[in-house]
Amino acid sequence: MDTNRMMSLAALVKARNVGKANPELMIALCRDAIARNDGRIRAFAHVAPSSGSQAHAIQTGAPLAGVAIGIKDIFDTFDQPTSYGSAAYESYQPRVDAAIVDLARRQGATIIGKTATTEFAFFKPAQTVNPHNHAHTPGGSSSGSAAAVAAGMIPAAIGTQTGGSVVRPAAFCGVTGFKPSFRLLPTTGMKHFAPSLDTVGLFAAGVEDVAMLAALLTGRDLALSAGEPPVDPAGIRVGLYRCKELETADPAMRAALDKAADKAADAGFDVGEIGEPEALAQARDAHSAIQNHEAGLTCGPDLARYRDLLSPILIQAIENGQAISPSDYDTARRHAKRGRGTTRALFSEVDILLTPAAPGAAPRGLETTGDPRFNKLWTLMGTPAINIPGFADDTGMPLGIQAVARFGQDKRLLRVAAMLETAFRT
Repeated sequence: MDTNRMMSLAALVKARNVGKANPELMIALCRDAIARNDGRIRAFAHVAPSSGSQAHAIQTGAPLAGVAIGIKDIFDTFDQPTSYGSAAYESYQPRVDAAIVDLARRQGATIIGKTATTEFAFFKPAQTVNPHNHAHTPGGSSSGSAAAVAAGMIPAAIGTQTGGSVVRPAAFCGVTGFKPSFRLLPTTGMKHFAPSLDTVGLFAAGVEDVAMLAALLTGRDLALSAGEPPVDPAGIRVGLYRCKELETADPAMRAALDKAADKAADAGFDVGEIGEPEALAQARDAHSAIQNHEAGLTCGPDLARYRDLLSPILIQAIENGQAISPSDYDTARRHAKRGRGTTRALFSEVDILLTPAAPGAAPRGLETTGDPRFNKLWTLMGTPAINIPGFADDTGMPLGIQAVARFGQDKRLLRVAAMLETAFRT
């Protein structure tokens, strides 16, 4: 293991604001960390040059001045190549930024590089390794974003989730990964795979950090403020979600989930169990048909033009999607719609759901990025979800707990997750 201590975005910003940290030095430290570590971790597909571009000038006084952010190489950047993790787009140079990149620049962030992604954010792994053990996957598809934060190279990164590509790699790498409510963050300028599912997410060391970044990027009331009245845990109903997939989780993961529920109860939350409605089980099963059909449409032009440069697994996925009939796609969408109605009803009984963030710790081997079966339902439902680190298996590999809230209740999720984060570490 060669992980460094992670950088806290909130702590860095606070130190800068009181004159204890210099923005230029903050960026230089990140560049040094990347130079020292990325040869082993391979979290970056491209690192921006240290000089010569006005886009990298530090905007003194801006909220994110001195903050280096990694951008998943699925988003367009006007001043850095964007390959979408694919040989078909090697050296491709967009002319404008993706919307989320532009929002980060407007706040003064330094886009320090493009983080590695699986091909088209699907399943062909990138070369990135897990910083906790290089023999294990970092997860995907936002492989580099999670690994770069975990290895202490940068304080924050941006990724995407279509199935489980934010929450799962965050769990595998032991960082906080926040998938906001659908469309809270803009997707314009990203390489889409399944547009009705593709969601922009954030990576950082802790809950306070992702909340700060989300607030600055959106202009919404999402930051965790010390001046706010504290959350009364006794008034928050936390449900341990007994979905049908839970039996398939590793014993260590199931034990961690039970321990998380116990710690939440010890912290004063109203904790109980809640079963999975059949409509949500059907919606989870419908996710693949929706994803694959949309991928057949969205990536069909790539297949037509660049078949020889695409991996067999991606070709198969696109062709399988093209073979799904519109009527089968519409049936899957009806299951999703019923699921969303059931989700609204479910959150009248509970405020926060706790589930595994992944079936277990990061699998050994770099041929897989893991399984999204505990994440894809919530992506389909559009609900906010977050990985909360704090547990590990017998080998020391991280295990993450996923917390989920009602659509649009991102601030509540972040506030409760911050309290759970503290509880899990005690």
